[in-house]
Amino acid sequence: MGRTTPSFRIALAMEKEDWKLFRNALDKSDRKLFDDMFDIPRLYTSACSYAVQPVRLYPILMSILLYHFKQLTQCISDAEQIEAKLGKNNGLTREKEEEEQLPQQPTVLSPRQFKLTEF
Repeated sequence: MGRTTPSFRIALAMEKEDWKLFRNALDKSDRKLFDDMFDIPRLYTSACSYAVQPVRLYPILMSILLYHFKQLTQCISDAEQIEAKLGKNNGLTREKEEEEQLPQQPTVLSPRQFKLTEF
Protein backbone atom coordinates (compact mmCIF):
# COMPACT_ATOMS: atom_id res chain seq x y z
CA MET A 1 0.00 0.00 0.00
CA GLY A 2 1.45 3.32 -1.01
CA ARG A 3 0.59 6.79 0.13
CA THR A 4 -1.11 9.10 -2.30
CA THR A 5 0.10 12.20 -0.48
CA PRO A 6 3.43 12.61 1.33
CA SER A 7 3.55 13.17 5.08
CA PHE A 8 3.32 16.77 6.11
CA ARG A 9 6.94 16.99 7.22
CA ILE A 10 8.10 15.79 3.80
CA ALA A 11 5.59 18.08 2.05
CA LEU A 12 6.88 21.04 4.10
CA ALA A 13 10.47 20.28 3.10
CA MET A 14 9.40 19.94 -0.54
CA GLU A 15 7.55 23.26 -0.46
CA LYS A 16 10.49 24.99 1.21
CA GLU A 17 12.75 23.63 -1.54
CA ASP A 18 10.36 24.96 -4.19
CA TRP A 19 10.71 28.46 -2.70
CA LYS A 20 14.53 28.29 -2.59
CA LEU A 21 15.06 30.59 -5.60
CA PHE A 22 12.74 33.19 -4.08
CA ARG A 23 14.54 32.92 -0.74
CA ASN A 24 17.94 33.36 -2.36
CA ALA A 25 16.75 36.53 -4.10
CA LEU A 26 15.92 38.14 -0.74
CA ASP A 27 18.26 40.30 1.35
CA LYS A 28 20.15 38.45 4.07
CA SER A 29 17.97 39.93 6.82
CA ASP A 30 14.83 38.92 4.92
CA ARG A 31 16.17 35.40 4.40
CA LYS A 32 16.31 34.91 8.15
CA LEU A 33 12.73 36.15 8.49
CA PHE A 34 11.63 33.91 5.63
CA ASP A 35 13.26 30.90 7.29
CA ASP A 36 11.59 31.80 10.59
CA MET A 37 8.23 32.07 8.81
CA PHE A 38 8.68 28.65 7.22
CA ASP A 39 9.48 27.17 10.65
CA ILE A 40 6.05 28.18 12.02
CA PRO A 41 4.15 25.27 10.40
CA ARG A 42 6.26 22.84 12.43
CA LEU A 43 4.31 24.03 15.48
CA TYR A 44 1.12 22.74 13.85
CA THR A 45 2.43 19.53 12.26
CA SER A 46 -0.28 17.27 13.63
CA ALA A 47 -3.12 19.60 12.61
CA CYS A 48 -1.64 20.01 9.13
CA SER A 49 -1.21 16.24 8.81
CA TYR A 50 -4.85 15.59 9.71
CA ALA A 51 -6.05 18.20 7.24
CA VAL A 52 -4.82 16.31 4.22
CA GLN A 53 -4.82 18.80 1.35
CA PRO A 54 -3.84 18.10 -2.25
CA VAL A 55 -2.22 21.55 -2.40
CA ARG A 56 0.53 21.39 0.20
CA LEU A 57 0.80 25.17 0.51
CA TYR A 58 -2.70 25.51 2.01
CA PRO A 59 -1.98 24.03 5.47
CA ILE A 60 1.36 25.83 5.53
CA LEU A 61 -0.30 29.19 4.93
CA MET A 62 -3.13 28.46 7.37
CA SER A 63 -0.69 27.58 10.15
CA ILE A 64 1.29 30.78 9.49
CA LEU A 65 -1.94 32.82 9.49
CA LEU A 66 -3.14 31.17 12.70
CA TYR A 67 0.17 31.85 14.44
CA HIS A 68 0.15 35.51 13.43
CA PHE A 69 -3.52 35.86 14.34
CA LYS A 70 -2.76 34.53 17.82
CA GLN A 71 0.13 36.99 18.13
CA LEU A 72 -2.08 39.87 16.98
CA THR A 73 -4.89 39.07 19.40
CA GLN A 74 -2.36 38.84 22.23
CA CYS A 75 -0.96 42.27 21.30
CA ILE A 76 -4.47 43.72 21.23
CA SER A 77 -5.23 42.21 24.61
CA ASP A 78 -1.99 43.58 26.07
CA ALA A 79 -2.72 47.03 24.64
CA GLU A 80 -6.24 47.00 26.12
CA GLN A 81 -4.83 46.06 29.53
CA ILE A 82 -2.30 48.90 29.35
CA GLU A 83 -5.02 51.35 28.31
CA ALA A 84 -7.18 50.18 31.21
CA LYS A 85 -4.32 50.70 33.67
CA LEU A 86 -3.62 54.16 32.28
CA GLY A 87 -7.31 55.02 32.39
CA LYS A 88 -7.45 54.23 36.12
CA ASN A 89 -4.72 56.75 36.85
CA ASN A 90 -6.52 60.10 36.86
CA GLY A 91 -3.32 62.05 37.47
CA LEU A 92 -2.38 61.90 33.78
CA THR A 93 -3.67 65.32 32.84
CA ARG A 94 -0.87 65.85 30.30
CA GLU A 95 -2.05 62.87 28.26
CA LYS A 96 -5.63 64.10 28.41
CA GLU A 97 -4.54 67.46 27.02
CA GLU A 98 -2.64 65.74 24.20
CA GLU A 99 -5.68 63.61 23.37
CA GLU A 100 -7.83 66.72 23.01
CA GLN A 101 -5.36 68.23 20.57
CA LEU A 102 -5.00 65.11 18.41
CA PRO A 103 -7.65 64.27 15.82
CA GLN A 104 -9.77 61.24 16.61
CA GLN A 105 -8.30 58.00 15.29
CA PRO A 106 -10.50 55.14 14.17
CA THR A 107 -11.00 52.48 16.78
CA VAL A 108 -9.35 49.12 16.27
CA LEU A 109 -11.84 46.33 16.65
CA SER A 110 -10.89 43.24 18.56
CA PRO A 111 -11.37 39.93 16.74
CA ARG A 112 -14.47 39.25 18.84
CA GLN A 113 -16.12 42.39 17.45
CA PHE A 114 -15.72 41.41 13.79
CA LYS A 115 -18.80 40.27 11.97
CA LEU A 116 -18.11 38.16 8.94
CA THR A 117 -21.31 39.34 7.27
CA GLU A 118 -19.89 42.86 6.99
CA PHE A 119 -17.21 41.80 4.52
